Amino acid sequence: MYKKVQPASSFCAAVVSPSLVHQTTSFSLSTPFHPFPRGKRSLDKMPKYHDYDYLFAFSMIGAFVNAYGIGANDVANSFATSVSSKSLTFRQAMFAAAICEFLGAVLVGARVASTIKNGIIDLGVFNGNASVLLLAFTCSIIGSATWLTFATRNAMPVSTTHTTVGSVIGVGIAVNGARGVKWGWNGVSQIFASWGIAPAVAGGFAAIVYLVTKYVVLKAKNPVMMGLYTAPVYFFIVSGVLTVSIIVKGSPSLNLDELPPSTTVAAVLGTASVVALLSILFWLPYVYAKVVRGDYTLKWYHFFMGPLLWWRPAPADAVTADSAVPDYRIHDFADPAVAEQHRAAAAPASAPAARTGDEIDTASNSANSNSDEKDAKLNQPASEQVHPSRLAHLETELEDGRPVKIDENHIPGRPTPPNYRKFDGSWLEPWNLYTIVRYNAIPWIWYSLSAGLRTDIHAMQAHGSEKEKAKLRQMHAVAEQYDNRVEHLYSFMQVMTACTASFAHGANDVSNAIGPLAVVWSVWSTSEFPGSKEPVPIWILAFGGVAIVIGLGTYGWKLMSVLGNRLTMHSPSRGFSMELGASITVVLASYLGLPVSSTQSITGATLAVGLCNGDYKAMNWRMLGWIFFSWVLTLPIAGLISGCLLAIILNAPGWNTPPPVL
Repeated sequence: MYKKVQPASSFCAAVVSPSLVHQTTSFSLSTPFHPFPRGKRSLDKMPKYHDYDYLFAFSMIGAFVNAYGIGANDVANSFATSVSSKSLTFRQAMFAAAICEFLGAVLVGARVASTIKNGIIDLGVFNGNASVLLLAFTCSIIGSATWLTFATRNAMPVSTTHTTVGSVIGVGIAVNGARGVKWGWNGVSQIFASWGIAPAVAGGFAAIVYLVTKYVVLKAKNPVMMGLYTAPVYFFIVSGVLTVSIIVKGSPSLNLDELPPSTTVAAVLGTASVVALLSILFWLPYVYAKVVRGDYTLKWYHFFMGPLLWWRPAPADAVTADSAVPDYRIHDFADPAVAEQHRAAAAPASAPAARTGDEIDTASNSANSNSDEKDAKLNQPASEQVHPSRLAHLETELEDGRPVKIDENHIPGRPTPPNYRKFDGSWLEPWNLYTIVRYNAIPWIWYSLSAGLRTDIHAMQAHGSEKEKAKLRQMHAVAEQYDNRVEHLYSFMQVMTACTASFAHGANDVSNAIGPLAVVWSVWSTSEFPGSKEPVPIWILAFGGVAIVIGLGTYGWKLMSVLGNRLTMHSPSRGFSMELGASITVVLASYLGLPVSSTQSITGATLAVGLCNGDYKAMNWRMLGWIFFSWVLTLPIAGLISGCLLAIILNAPGWNTPPPVL
């Protein structure tokens, strides 16, 4: 399609690699590419493609941003149910996801990545031209990273798989037009179909799981005992499904999906049986002591006592289990007066610790004393204070005269930003430089890195205009809240489901970020045209895993704040049903070879469980429309960014471009 192609004809390329200016040989896509134009070399001494070092650098930066976006968008979307249902705190979710995502990517991640994601375009359109392929995948990485960053910044839960696919479609069209893309069922058509198939299938399974749980356990005459009786069966089913998920999706480098069917069945049944047996021996007595006996003195390490807990006496004042289990009820969306009453009642959340002595009161008094002493020192006149230097004296004067900044636009749930200092004169003055670094730059860096972990997700989900708050209160009023002790039983299974899904995601979907980078690395390091499959070095897997963890920890709160309880009311039983339904869908799709998205699966499961409340008002339909709109925009916009970027570079005039014929 494009006959005149200069590998580094742009001004940027000439600046980054001046040696390219001396090259006078142009080439086109119709000309086969020879990897060693400066002489034949042996394969054991293959040079790196140093003429295109700048493209490799851009790819590294783009891949990091891409993986960062996957952590902040895709992974945050997956853990939004666990955080919204209070099965995990936000920090616990970050810690669990960091470990599972990174270990999944590094230990059993895909050691071989598809050159073209899902076979959307054919490598033949590049006619063996490795340098144009290198440029195309660099543009693909930049395009997907750009759209993913924009979507995450605007709280749009998009599919990162489809973002990568869209960017590859864009470069395919830029190289060879529309005929360069596979539009049939084995290509793009499956992507469009998955928008409806994945949510529908996941919603069906999630609804079945939740309805069985609702009418067998939650609405039983004695729901706590019924939950305890059925728990081993749930553990058997859940561990079996998650084992299949690990086999078919979460262990690409181990090739477990190639095991014979009999071996697979034996492994699944054996694992499920062992987990169910362990739940009877260890989990059941531990939970019984908490939810039935109300033993608030139990610690996490008592879990390993197992059957001995049946004979452990409960404290004399353990009348109810309310103080032994967390409060899973959602109060943030109730009327303000009711919510304030619940918060006041829940204020002594450390009541079990208060029963043991006066340690907390002593610590509180000590803290108050230290605070009063600090305030007294701050309010002391400057003339009476001892300053070790003139600089310290100036700091005190600035501190005393600095007005307290009140941000009226501050969002509830987010930590208060630092009170940055202003200064007089040029910023180049030494004392102003010190102020900028000490009181502005360092606090800003710390706030950016740590504010995500200090965010109250539930407060942010309840935030909005008065009209939005009224709609959210109406939505939550429709949904029924069940016995808090029963919900506690399902929080364990939800955490297990979320962590296993995260491990599988890190092992398999991390290739969305580092797959194109692996191709760029292969071409740049060997100067050869890649095959349909390319090996992925372990450092690239670790690179992608670290970026995903950083993205989740620093910006994952953005997506979580607009999902979860803003879609429908969440609880451990509901969240468990959603995540199990999504996991079953991903397993089936992996067996059938359908490119479904975990984001779309969990969205469909959330919709179905919300409708199981029996009222369409239990769902936030406006938010669902926004999510579906984000899916529709992903493919074309990611494709436009990468495709236009590649087309502009390929057709840009260069030093070797002949003058136009007039």
